[in-house]
Amino acid sequence: MLSHRKLRFRLVLGFTLFGIGISALFAVASLDIRERVEEQLVNSSLMDDAKYANEFAVAHPDAPGAASRLLTGMVKSERTLYKAPLAWQKLQTGVHDITESDPDDNGKDHYYKLAVYRSNGIISFIRYDVSRERLGGQQLVIAVSAATLILGVLSFALGSWLAGRVIKPVTLLARRLRESQREGSSMPLAHGMADDEVGELARALDDYAGRLREVVDRDREFNSDVSHELRTPLAVIASTTELLQGAPDLSTKMQERLLRLQRSSRQATELIEALLLLSRAERRGPTRGESTEVARVASDVIESQLPQMRDKLLKVDLVEIEPVVVNAPASVLSVALTNIIGNAIKYTLEGGIQVAVGGNRIEVIDTGPGIKSEEAERLFQRGYQSNSGSTGAGLGLAIVRRLCDLYDWRVSIHPRPDTHGAITIIRFGTTTS
Repeated sequence: MLSHRKLRFRLVLGFTLFGIGISALFAVASLDIRERVEEQLVNSSLMDDAKYANEFAVAHPDAPGAASRLLTGMVKSERTLYKAPLAWQKLQTGVHDITESDPDDNGKDHYYKLAVYRSNGIISFIRYDVSRERLGGQQLVIAVSAATLILGVLSFALGSWLAGRVIKPVTLLARRLRESQREGSSMPLAHGMADDEVGELARALDDYAGRLREVVDRDREFNSDVSHELRTPLAVIASTTELLQGAPDLSTKMQERLLRLQRSSRQATELIEALLLLSRAERRGPTRGESTEVARVASDVIESQLPQMRDKLLKVDLVEIEPVVVNAPASVLSVALTNIIGNAIKYTLEGGIQVAVGGNRIEVIDTGPGIKSEEAERLFQRGYQSNSGSTGAGLGLAIVRRLCDLYDWRVSIHPRPDTHGAITIIRFGTTTS
């Protein structure tokens, strides 16, 4: 489509079409005016000549007819009209266009105008050969067509030159914009630009780039501060919990609480690492090079979610059909599986949950209330909550989608076809053996 063409091509094409259009319009108008004026002048001259011949024949019945080098004619009366050519005899007063083949010229067609004037029983005929005029008209058409073609070529050349002049600042701006994306490039886009619309655009882009750099710097500082300020207390909590677990006089109930506190601390640490990694990776690309066993992470996640199954007639089974190893940090996979398995445990009151690993994917199949097919994709939208009585912020699955997109994984959820419940699947794009 034309809208997808380069701006230079569109300028050249537009200028060329405009030049050809104007030339063609001028040529057509010139030919039409020439034909109309010629038709009017020839017809008027022929009628005047036919009228003069008629009046002369009436006034001088014995005089010979007037001669002409360009015109031929005859004057007849009603009695001698039969001597005129048969095609002329029934013609009325006026100018008529006649085409005849000339047997003396190998049957070639000849075109002429015939002026007929009837008055007082006298009929005068003035014949004017227009073959030359037709040939001249054809030659004029050829000349005008050639002129239109030449003007079209000149328009293309001029359009190319003008387009180059017009596009040059835009091309320079685009090149500088690409160079500015490289690290260490600090040249302003508007440097050396003319004080025109392109220069104004370059200055606006410089201003926007400056404000964007400020936002990025603040974001980096915030991530650094969050990483330090949150990891430090979590590390203190983890170390303190580990020390308390070694105390000999702890009750069974206290040990369970410490284990739960330890798991929550680890989950919070993994979530912070995953979110910080997601923030950095969305700007620079994902972090790879670390191999993670999916089944091992799934087992740890299921163990950390055991407190949610208290007072529920619920069983969670982990089935490893075949080993699956992904090229991603364990914290990323742990956050994704914690949200998915945690949701399955949260909404399933009784029955069973099966976590199956194999075939380059992991499936979480529950027997909960299920979901509607039309809201399956919307569950991954930020802030969306289903009608299942959820009291969360609607961020868990949105984070899962972002993490999966970052590592080229595909996550989906759909209702079970056989009974109540839902099936959530993560298909891993890149694995290691």
